[in-house]
Amino acid sequence: MTKKVFITGITGQDGAYLTKYLLDLGGYEIIGLVRRSSVNNFSRLRQLGIDHNSIKMETFDLCEPLNIQRLIQKHKPQEIYNLAAQSFVGSSFEIPLYTMDVDANGVYRIVDAIVNTDLSIKLYQASTSEMFGKVQTIPQDENTPFYPRSPYGVAKLAAFWYVKNFRESVGLFGCNGILFNHESPLRGEEFVTRKITLGLANLHAGVGGPVQLGNLNSSRDWGHAADYVRVMHTMLQQDTPDDYVVSSEKTHTIREFCEKAAAYIGYKLEWQGEGVNERGVDIKSGKILIEVNERFFRPAEVDLLLGSSKKARETLGWELKYTFDDLVHEMMESDLRLIGGKN
Repeated sequence: MTKKVFITGITGQDGAYLTKYLLDLGGYEIIGLVRRSSVNNFSRLRQLGIDHNSIKMETFDLCEPLNIQRLIQKHKPQEIYNLAAQSFVGSSFEIPLYTMDVDANGVYRIVDAIVNTDLSIKLYQASTSEMFGKVQTIPQDENTPFYPRSPYGVAKLAAFWYVKNFRESVGLFGCNGILFNHESPLRGEEFVTRKITLGLANLHAGVGGPVQLGNLNSSRDWGHAADYVRVMHTMLQQDTPDDYVVSSEKTHTIREFCEKAAAYIGYKLEWQGEGVNERGVDIKSGKILIEVNERFFRPAEVDLLLGSSKKARETLGWELKYTFDDLVHEMMESDLRLIGGKN
């Protein structure tokens, strides 16, 4: 029997990879929910070989409760994957009220619509490791206390509790996937990993200047988005809903990411200077590749994220297919092709 699923944020990185995964799996009719825009961006779907015209698209907004309820009544989905959000941490300091309305209140509106229409609908909510923020234990797992350090983290934490509370109070089948950083060639250019790979590809092609970054010593637990969307689906196939940390269980600094990415195209980084005057220089050519810019420091920094995905591995049978090196190499390769700077 074919299942109907809603994917909010289908044009984003995770939405595109999840769409591909479900199409390859078979047995799913996908309804993509997209925010109204003068220009629809289906480039990520196209990059994965998906014809967006083969997927039913509906106009959707997390700020409009009646819109959400009408769509549920119209299509009667069995599963909803809520991947839509204001997802850029830096911007959340500039637009905190909007971030809260979309990332927290928007989730409440989805939950409320499910409760008022069909409580058998299964909901996956995209939570985030940013909820741990100023980490209280290392590594972080499902029992680690939360301490968000940004309006984005605060909003996502509120959404986490909405799902958990409705699950415990009225029987909502809602799962929070507490996903640590997951990247890919489809990552937006404003995110630090893509900023690094695209910037270095430009430099390799003789275009642009040094990549401007903030805190080089921030450590993140990075994985590949293609691995992480698989576990989203698996969560909703269980008999009992629950919350899961999803991570690679390894942490790397932004400095390490820069070194790996630079090495892929033949650069060897040497770090010179300190603090805001630090820069990454290619030893062979003397070219400055990386510069620190205090404009990119967060008002409240998250220094170290390292997850334990033991529960997801043991309960859901989830495992990684991509290593950190695989991720960096794929992102560099993709951006080199995009820029046309590969030797």
